[in-house]
Amino acid sequence: MKTDLKMTSRAVAFIAALLLSAAAARAQEVSIDYDKAANFGAYKTFAVKLGTAWGNPLSEKRVTSEITSALVAKGWTVAPEDKADVLVVLHGATDTKKSLDTFYTGGFGGYRWGGMGGSSQTTVHEYTVGTLVTDMFDAKSKSLIWRGTASDEISDKSEKNAKKLQKVGDKLFKNFPPGSAKS
Repeated sequence: MKTDLKMTSRAVAFIAALLLSAAAARAQEVSIDYDKAANFGAYKTFAVKLGTAWGNPLSEKRVTSEITSALVAKGWTVAPEDKADVLVVLHGATDTKKSLDTFYTGGFGGYRWGGMGGSSQTTVHEYTVGTLVTDMFDAKSKSLIWRGTASDEISDKSEKNAKKLQKVGDKLFKNFPPGSAKS
């Protein structure tokens, strides 16, 4: 009886470890690209606007605020759109994903032909994932000078969004403006 309990405990611990490692694998991905010829030292002011909404006004407001705060922290100043050096345009894209969670009951220790003994129950969970694209345009020439893309940023859970937004602001603007990174 003790052996069965130990085997069951080990199996549960193993499954929990697998689930945790799968969750960790879905981390934020951030990529940056910019016009190497752009003189980022000449830009001092910016305006932020929403280019592509993702259907959640509260989330859109939070993202706009986080991007604005990140740029202010880098020394830029908010200005009206018609007076800004740079126009920052935010684009959000969301997609509904599904995950299958299977719970096995019964004998973890007793393998049978075709799998483990006991029964299983599978439930389907839908969740929203999203990508945030931050484009910066030179206000005079209207040319794209910088693009930051962050995936797995926009979800349908506001608590998760708040934590992710702080991280994405830090990641997107870590070495901003281009050329400012210390070697």
